[in-house]
Amino acid sequence: MFLRRPVMDIEGWSPDRSIKKESWRTVLTLAYQSLGVVYGDLSTSPLYVYKSTFAEDIQHSETNEEIYGVLSFVFWTLTLIPLLKYVFIVLRADDNGEGGTFALYSCFAGMPGGFGLRLRSTLEKHRVLQRMLLTLALIGTCMVIGDGVLTPAISVFSAVSGLELVVSKHHHQYIEVPVACIILLFLFYLQHYGTHRVGFLFAPVVITWLFCISAIGVYNIFHWNPHVYKALSPYYMYKFLKKTQRGGWMSLGGILLCITGSEAMFADLGHFSQLSIKIAFSFVVYPSLILAYMGQAAYLSRHHIIENDYQIGFYVSVPEKLRWPVLAIAILAAVVGSQAIITGTFSIIKQCCALGCFPRVKIVHTSSKICGQIYIPEINWTLMLLCLAVTIGFRDTKHISNASGLAVITVMLVTTCLMSLVIVLCWNRSVLLSICFIFFFGSVEALYFSASLIKFLEGAWVPVALSFIFLIVMHIWHYGTLKKYEFDVQNKVSINWLLGLGPNLGIVRVRGIGLIHTELVSGVPAIFSHFVTNLPAFHQVLVLFCIKYVPVPHVRPDERFLVGRIGPKEYRVYRCIAVMAIVTLSWTMWSLRRILFLV
Repeated sequence: MFLRRPVMDIEGWSPDRSIKKESWRTVLTLAYQSLGVVYGDLSTSPLYVYKSTFAEDIQHSETNEEIYGVLSFVFWTLTLIPLLKYVFIVLRADDNGEGGTFALYSCFAGMPGGFGLRLRSTLEKHRVLQRMLLTLALIGTCMVIGDGVLTPAISVFSAVSGLELVVSKHHHQYIEVPVACIILLFLFYLQHYGTHRVGFLFAPVVITWLFCISAIGVYNIFHWNPHVYKALSPYYMYKFLKKTQRGGWMSLGGILLCITGSEAMFADLGHFSQLSIKIAFSFVVYPSLILAYMGQAAYLSRHHIIENDYQIGFYVSVPEKLRWPVLAIAILAAVVGSQAIITGTFSIIKQCCALGCFPRVKIVHTSSKICGQIYIPEINWTLMLLCLAVTIGFRDTKHISNASGLAVITVMLVTTCLMSLVIVLCWNRSVLLSICFIFFFGSVEALYFSASLIKFLEGAWVPVALSFIFLIVMHIWHYGTLKKYEFDVQNKVSINWLLGLGPNLGIVRVRGIGLIHTELVSGVPAIFSHFVTNLPAFHQVLVLFCIKYVPVPHVRPDERFLVGRIGPKEYRVYRCIAVMAIVTLSWTMWSLRRILFLV
């Protein structure tokens, strides 16, 4: 008889799902923190967008059609993708507060997840569809991990490249890469302090940076070209493509970088809340970025003599007296810019582990209030090593930006495809609405994807290679996990067999507690029969330990463990089911010892 609740009730277990409504003070605090964690990458994109766009595919002429066309593309891309798609649509498709591609996949997979439970029976009949959705989600997940390697490299490298304007070129070529590597080492070292501490530390930097770029943008607009606002018209996109043709299409890979970090709004959703992320972007980040890009375009529209690629970068549009302080703030902002994708990678790896698609890693919860704020040491140091390798290997922003662009747009395409299915199957909206969603946003993203893919040999191969490696690891682990569970189910031993062995189970019982981990919630795992057959002794207390994830963001302390006795009391055999959202195995083992001590 079970001490709390029958084990067979675990599938239908329904804990208290009531979530306390957040106060406005909490929402604004989270919005403030999100500026330092979520939007750092997006806010530093003005450092390299124009520079990457005009790298080689198009030239900046005196007619200004190119610069006006690029500004129009940047404005409408920022408006359609981050603002319309993510803020108003995608953020609503969270999985009990968690975001990212696996949050969308859990809508269909029949695994732990808020939406997935309703579609379990349907997908069990369509295994091919489930495998296709899993593969699509894994591709998006692997690209996010790949972006976690590339984004810190391009953000920090772009900021450090501004040193050429304040030091001689002879010294610049020797200090650029070492300085970038030192900054990256410092960034990844800070991760173990947790999102809430890093958020409060980084948020003032991002706010200062956004204020600087928007103020410089306003100054350049009024000082150089007050009529630059006319370039926001979509007509200038048409003129741009008509004049530049193939070169203009290839330059879209540089324009694409203006939305790097947009996926972090969704991936980092578990660290904050929908409303806080929406407020921070709509009222702070979006207007600041538009003013920054307009200011750069206004300056460049009056300066057409370009001696080198730095002449079209961000720093040339900064008044000369302000370059040193702006450079210092830019370097700090670049460090912050990498934070978004790093924390997003942690969140997605956590979801992969819960769904059995990634090897188990140590997950450290850094906040007692926000359950989604985590730190994964193994992933952190792996990202650091790969990031340093990319920085030292490429040594320029051109190839890194090509690689980052392909990773970013691939994740967005995966999100669009999965989101179209959420609209129909989970939100119960019309198929026509889903088709309109995937046609509209998919067309825009496919255009950018084609421009990025054509630069495969110029650096874009890096995210593909990284994703391929992670995809193999995830598929092998997922396949092995399923096969192991199927074997345990088919070969499990009945309780009657266990009881037939007698109180001592046919072996010598010694002092201590023996734990046998299993995925089964009923029966005895086959491995135990192997123990009984081959071992001369076993512990006095035997516990069959099982972990089950449930689709809630938080499990109350009194419902975290279902502990029951198997057979008569003198057998000293128990079953413990740990019910959890997604927490670390080591924490569970520690808590289990306390429970068994009481039992």
